[in-house]
Amino acid sequence: MKFETPTPEEIQQAAHEMGLHWNDEDRTAYEQLVTGMAGVYSALDTLPEPEPPEPPGDRRWWVPPADENPHNAWHVRTALRTRDDGPLAGLRVALKDNVMLAGVPMLNGSAIFEGYVAEVDATVVTRLLEAGAEIAGKAHCEDLCASGGSHTSVGGFVHNPHRRGHSAGGSSSGSAAAVAAGDVELAIGGDQGGSIRIPSAFCGTVGMKPTWGLVPYTGIAPIEPS
Repeated sequence: MKFETPTPEEIQQAAHEMGLHWNDEDRTAYEQLVTGMAGVYSALDTLPEPEPPEPPGDRRWWVPPADENPHNAWHVRTALRTRDDGPLAGLRVALKDNVMLAGVPMLNGSAIFEGYVAEVDATVVTRLLEAGAEIAGKAHCEDLCASGGSHTSVGGFVHNPHRRGHSAGGSSSGSAAAVAAGDVELAIGGDQGGSIRIPSAFCGTVGMKPTWGLVPYTGIAPIEPS
């Protein structure tokens, strides 16, 4: 899809709709920013289209009923593993629902993603499966992972397993709640501003934010790609 550079009039109209009141200096500065970004998109348009990934085998997933999801930690459940040995054999893992699992819906806590089904596995998913883990499902996260609470997901409020009606923290809210409730032994989160550490503290679990750059973010919807 070709990126069309917005006109100064379109930029001004968008600013007005968002309640921004700009002076001429602000408008000029933003027009320069948009022009720079348009150049990047134009460069991307010259690249060849990548080959579509091979579709995965049949990966069964289901929406758990309320009595099997009392804390609303889960978006969808799975029971996916590819081997019975390895260092993580016998361990169930929840994936934060901003992590791509091919053939399975990904919501990322947002109505924008409703109906989206991931085409590829995130690198962390490939590594988990190769280590013998069982992917037990996708755990709710906050809307676009932007909240430190557990109340903004379009999938609904995630309850703290220790006290219903209280926050599980965010944005990896369902991941921490699933571990605290004993649904899984491990969960993948994502932390660019506390999103592993906050829900871990709220739910009484051990949460680790890895050294930056150590774990690939490939196949994960980020807040800030860098």
